[in-house]
Amino acid sequence: MIPELLLAIPGISLDNTDPGDVSTTLQLLLMLTVLSLAPGILIMMTSFTRIIIVLSFVRTGLGTQSMPPNQVLVGLALFLTFFIMAPVATEMNDTALQPYLDEELNQEEALDAAILPIKEFMAQHTREKDLALFFKYAELEKPDGIEGIPLTSLIPAFALSELKTAFQIGFVIFIPFLIIDMVVASTLMAMGMMMLPPVMISLPFKILLFVLVDGWYLIIESLLVSF
Repeated sequence: MIPELLLAIPGISLDNTDPGDVSTTLQLLLMLTVLSLAPGILIMMTSFTRIIIVLSFVRTGLGTQSMPPNQVLVGLALFLTFFIMAPVATEMNDTALQPYLDEELNQEEALDAAILPIKEFMAQHTREKDLALFFKYAELEKPDGIEGIPLTSLIPAFALSELKTAFQIGFVIFIPFLIIDMVVASTLMAMGMMMLPPVMISLPFKILLFVLVDGWYLIIESLLVSF
């Protein structure tokens, strides 16, 4: 059944000897591989990592457990990522995709042109210390420009920098919620109500404070400004 199905697909054959068909098959396999790696590329090479971690810190600081749900946080993080990365995607389209479709660039030149904008974005938000760590481990010399930075070093360095930045923002977010928890816990202890969980009392006050200061607006604004 499977061999008959493969034989029925254009460009794919078990006894394929035509070089053109072999090339088509390899391109199809390459495209499927890229699509399978797309989630990892989105997470590791864009602003998604910082956004989703900060949003998770907000939910944890509020103490609302599963509110907002994971689907809402991931969806918001995705659309914010699309918004932030739109200029990079536009540059990639103008400098690589459209010239390649117009046959002004070959496949290798188009790939190099497409990688450059994303390299510039990651390099802009990568700390030199983090990048130097991977250069030192791989025993690489410092390149003259962004073009000479290999993706194998830039991507993990960028991810490491994003994690540090996200946790710094998360620390700042936790401070007002922690103060509310301490005040409520101290008040309950002074009143002798030690058996009453402070979280039950502090949760409405944290939500009220977050709503009064328009917390979601401030969080999103801070994330956009950080890029």
